Amino acid sequence: MTTVSRFTVVALSLTYALYFGQLGVITPYLGVFLDGRGFTSAEIGELFAVITLARIIGPSLWAGIADKTGKILFILRLGCALTVFSFIGVFWAFSFWYLTLTMGLMMMFWTAVLPQLEVLTLHTVDGDSKRYGRVRLWGSVGFIVLTVLVGQALDFFSTETPIYASMLVLSALFVSTLALRQPDTMQRNHSQSGSIWGYLRNKVVIVFLIVNGLLQVSFGAYYGFFALYMRDLGYTGMETGLLIALGVLVEVGIFLIAQKLIARFGVWRLLMLCLLATGLRWWVLGTLAEHFWLVFFSQFIHALSFGLNHSTSMQFIHHYFPSHIHGRIQAAYIGLAFGLGGAIGNYAAGQIWQQGSGAFETFAGASLCAVAGGLLLLLIKPTQMSQRHPLHS
Repeated sequence: MTTVSRFTVVALSLTYALYFGQLGVITPYLGVFLDGRGFTSAEIGELFAVITLARIIGPSLWAGIADKTGKILFILRLGCALTVFSFIGVFWAFSFWYLTLTMGLMMMFWTAVLPQLEVLTLHTVDGDSKRYGRVRLWGSVGFIVLTVLVGQALDFFSTETPIYASMLVLSALFVSTLALRQPDTMQRNHSQSGSIWGYLRNKVVIVFLIVNGLLQVSFGAYYGFFALYMRDLGYTGMETGLLIALGVLVEVGIFLIAQKLIARFGVWRLLMLCLLATGLRWWVLGTLAEHFWLVFFSQFIHALSFGLNHSTSMQFIHHYFPSHIHGRIQAAYIGLAFGLGGAIGNYAAGQIWQQGSGAFETFAGASLCAVAGGLLLLLIKPTQMSQRHPLHS
């Protein structure tokens, strides 16, 4: 097992904190920002969908370049720099299409960051899920801190607050990548380059991607409208920020014990648990959200909805596929699940939401999508997800 320096761990942890801290700014509060600029719920959903589609093209494009050149860290830094440059346009983008173009361009560059960061981290810790979890949990910490701070700031400042906070966080993210180092073992391997389509045409992989896609479809209502939903129900910005932060806080504990859970229960069983629990979470939000304590406890399920699901999916990818295509498999996972699935979920949520009058229908549909993902897992056996891909030599 490789020895990882303290400086490397700190640098990786800081990068995760800032990357997911940005998610804590833009994901919960982009709807509030857009509402403040006068967009309708349908337009908000459409804008979310269009910019999310960039996550289909972006990851594959960047990962293909990274895998072929071996310059993973360079691609990561370039993605951060171009993200900052393109995001500047948001301050002057007031029309729907100008703002959509600006945000879509930013997302196109931002998608270069996470797949390369994940691969870089997994190779740095030599595939050790326990050490990976300790580094990755700082992403949750960054999300929590920024979500609470921006939520509180919205009680005192304008709805433009999220974009000012985003600019600061994205700039700091680029600076943090300058402290990262790429392991010597991650060099270009000419003999192992080639297409990944043979790996993707596997039944287990197809089910894995569709299941995660359905999970992200179900997140459309939460990502696009949770903050607005809470505001309409009388919750303050601080309360909303704390509720969102609570959901991420419980991830920290999951990341610390994820390796033990995976070793004991396996990928298939944990994914099934995550999907069914997420279905329950959305049903509670759609029917009982006026009761603070029920919303409070439902946020604990986020440890499964995202934290455990993500750790389990990363372990599956790292174990099931050969290392030389990890970057492109990560990109396919993010592009198809988060990109296509997220876009469908965002668009559908925006069409059904109807300025809040369709909240129940939106969350009920989200619940059905999550449960459908769980049922789809029944098409494969638990043992099939614990093996290696048939093409894995």
